Formats: sequence, structure tokens, C-alpha cells
Amino acid sequence: QVQLVESGGGLVQAGGSLRLSCVASGRASSGPVIGWFRQAPGKEREIVAGLSRSGSSTYYADSVKGRFTISRDNAKNTVFLQMNSLKPEDTAVYYCAVSMVPLGSDYFRASVYHYWGQGTQVTVSS
Repeated sequence: QVQLVESGGGLVQAGGSLRLSCVASGRASSGPVIGWFRQAPGKEREIVAGLSRSGSSTYYADSVKGRFTISRDNAKNTVFLQMNSLKPEDTAVYYCAVSMVPLGSDYFRASVYHYWGQGTQVTVSS
């Protein structure tokens, strides 16, 4: 049974914007921590932004701070990633992920997240 489904990726010119969406279902919809990761060719998967379901804490990678915003609509079991001022280096496959337990210092490790979406490609051209 599908737990997370991302959408909203595509091709955009540098300086443009995209909004990614991730809809959670089943057990993933009750996970206390949800995040966005990305992986570019030849690079390690890295966290982009994270958000607690309660809204009490957020995290942004330094590379996207001030440009990206994570938000959620708990009633619709949906999390969003608004990406503005996109740069070619933002090109990657973007994944949403859910941890079923609260996270501390391990929040940035992809291995501690229990559910993953299929990924959506974001390509930023020059």
C-alpha cells in the first residue's frame, strides 16, 4: 500500500519557482516527523527541510535557507515544499520521507526515516 506520493516536480528556469506536494496515507500519515530530501547524480542523499507534525520545530539546509519553505496541512495529510529563486544546483530527485518516531541528533540521516515517496525530478536550467 502506497504511503507517500510526491508531485510537482518539473523543468524550470533559474530564478523560477516550484511547489512540491507530498500526500501521506496509512501509517505514514501519523508519523511525528516529515522531511524533504534530495539526491543529485553522483551525490549523497541530503536533507533539505524537516518539520514536526506538531509544527513545533523545523529545519532547513543552509543551501536552501531563505529560498525554500516547508509547510503542512495536517487535516489533508499533506506536506509542501515551496521552492523559490531556484538555482541549477537545486537540480535533483526530491523525496519526502516520514519517521515514525521523534528524532533528535539523527534527523539528518536518511536511514532513520521509515517511509519514502517515489521521488519527483526537479531540473533547473540556466
